[in-house]
Amino acid sequence: QVQLVESGGGLVQAGGSLRVSCAASGRTFSTSTMGWFRQAPGKEREFVARISWIGGITYYADSVKGRFTISSDNTKKTVYLQMNSLKPEDTAVYYCAARRGNFGGYDYWGQGSQVTVSS
Repeated sequence: QVQLVESGGGLVQAGGSLRVSCAASGRTFSTSTMGWFRQAPGKEREFVARISWIGGITYYADSVKGRFTISSDNTKKTVYLQMNSLKPEDTAVYYCAARRGNFGGYDYWGQGSQVTVSS
């Protein structure tokens, strides 16, 4: 099993920045990729960004490209999502996730961290 714990959410004004973190523990060696997802009220959960533990290969949703940066610290088994130029539409619960394979769905999920962007 893999446990994921997010931290760092909060309230910020539009145009501001925020960083959320995800600390992974347990059988992290069984995972290949870490991802961030978000779910706004009344909307479906959507993909935000992902990064591979090996090589640090990243991929972003078009809606956050150029504003958000995903990174990882392999020694700490922690993944970060730096969010800049935040918009009110970025308001959501942000979830960290991990998957064992290089493709497909994610196997482990964190509890979520609220990010609220005020206009």
